[in-house]
Amino acid sequence: MFNIFNKKEEYLAAPFAGEVTELKQVPDDAFAQKMLGDGFAITPEENVVKSPCAGEIVQIFSTGHAVGIQTKKGLEILVHIGIDTVKLDGEGFEKLVKNGDKVEVGTPLVEVDLDFIKENSPSIATPVIITNMEKVKNLELVKKGKVTAGTKVLKVELA
Repeated sequence: MFNIFNKKEEYLAAPFAGEVTELKQVPDDAFAQKMLGDGFAITPEENVVKSPCAGEIVQIFSTGHAVGIQTKKGLEILVHIGIDTVKLDGEGFEKLVKNGDKVEVGTPLVEVDLDFIKENSPSIATPVIITNMEKVKNLELVKKGKVTAGTKVLKVELA
């Protein structure tokens, strides 16, 4: 029987205002070829990265350049701020959460110095990816182009 009350879908939202693109447009093969997972990318226009989903912080990298979040439905989401930004060794990033914190869509995660990152990394494009794709049946990019923080961007149908 159909269970219309237990929808097996989730949405990922824009972590900040910016320009949403497909992952294949990211200037980094690991992301563009979806080696780490699938999702979308966004070029930020503001300096506070917000949570794209509700869940728990499972990993905030010591450098602040990336955050891992696990949703209540078990998706593992990675928000990777910029390309090759791990090489900045934390400069330009201020962590606003810690491992174990519960977050909602829009909870501030990291404050970034966009000018510094633009000057010191190949790109400020920020991939938002699902790293445990075995839990995903289908993905649909529902919004591309200019968005505001919190706009639903990716519809995820769970396996």
